[in-house]
Amino acid sequence: MSLKSRGVAERTSRSVVSQKWSLLLCLGSFCAGMLFTTRMWIIPEIKGGITRTTTVEAEKLKLVSEGCITKFVSITNLVSKDIFGKVSKTHHAIQTLDKTISNLEMELAAAKAAQESILSGAPISEEIKKSDSTRKRKYFMVIGINTAFSSRKRRDSVRATWMPQGEKRGKLEEEKGIIIRFVIGHGATVGGILDRAIEAEDKKHGDFLRLDHIEGYLELSAKTKTYFATAVNLWDAEYYIKVDDDVHVNIATLGETLARHRKKPRIYIGCMKSGPVLSRKGVRYHEPEYWKFGDKYFRHATGQIYAISKDLASYISVNQHVLHKYTNEDVSLGAWFIGLDVQHIDDRRLCCGTPPDCEWKAQAGNICVASFDWTCSGICRSVDRIKEVHRHCGEGENALWKAAF
Repeated sequence: MSLKSRGVAERTSRSVVSQKWSLLLCLGSFCAGMLFTTRMWIIPEIKGGITRTTTVEAEKLKLVSEGCITKFVSITNLVSKDIFGKVSKTHHAIQTLDKTISNLEMELAAAKAAQESILSGAPISEEIKKSDSTRKRKYFMVIGINTAFSSRKRRDSVRATWMPQGEKRGKLEEEKGIIIRFVIGHGATVGGILDRAIEAEDKKHGDFLRLDHIEGYLELSAKTKTYFATAVNLWDAEYYIKVDDDVHVNIATLGETLARHRKKPRIYIGCMKSGPVLSRKGVRYHEPEYWKFGDKYFRHATGQIYAISKDLASYISVNQHVLHKYTNEDVSLGAWFIGLDVQHIDDRRLCCGTPPDCEWKAQAGNICVASFDWTCSGICRSVDRIKEVHRHCGEGENALWKAAF
């Protein structure tokens, strides 16, 4: 054999040996790898799609979850208290802002009224001239007694019964915060004989509120609107009352009744009714715009006496130029409050009858606020009978001075 052939044979033999060793080495490495993997990693058993954990691990998870829940509840409570506090502060701020806006609107309306009077050349009443000095004083209620030029005897009968006079009326304003005035406008001719008669009467008694308004039976709605607008601009009171001059009023009982509703911001109180709408011409209380109502009116206070809170009087003052006037003034007032957030209070003590009705109620301890006859829309023949009503149904003079509002 040649040297070349021998070299080839040796290389072939070595290659075969190397391949065998390589195969054994790979097989050993694979086995060692399987053994190492089996010891280091434990594949958890899965049953029903949920991984099982040991009891110790479960306890650890439970403690962690309970701690998170406790912290979550604690944080939630703190957040809730913080939110509640912020809401309360916001609500208080809104209430304060509402009062501020109401006062600004009232002052703006007063300025406009004074400006219009000056520009139109209309006489400015002494009450308006005094408004700057009286505005700082807070009053409890303003009672406006609606009267006419021809009602001098009615006014005198009221002065002789339930309306304090002279120093007592001044004391009533200072100590009790109660303003009482007869409310009247002007004649068709300003400064005419009718106006001069009222001026002379006012000079004697000093108990009139003169309005920038021309008197007339068909103008009662306009007069009511002007009264509330003027009164709220002159006196900063909690309540404003309108009453006819042929109605008997117990002032202390009225004040105690209104004082119960002080926490309510928008109050409209009286004897609520809902009578038929009279469409036929020529009858009393005929409503030309009957077609707007249907067969019956909405609920509203009867016109002999009613009271409204300051916010409502301010609303009338600010919006008087757009408030529609119906023929009947009590219907007009009720219509102005439709759609507003107003609490209607039906109190039948504001519409008691004359003796013996109010007398029986007084004896039972349920003293009436106001008394009149429904058949006459006031006390029938009030000039002659109001003293009798006052004697039998009056609360007594001491009641007014002992009352605390």
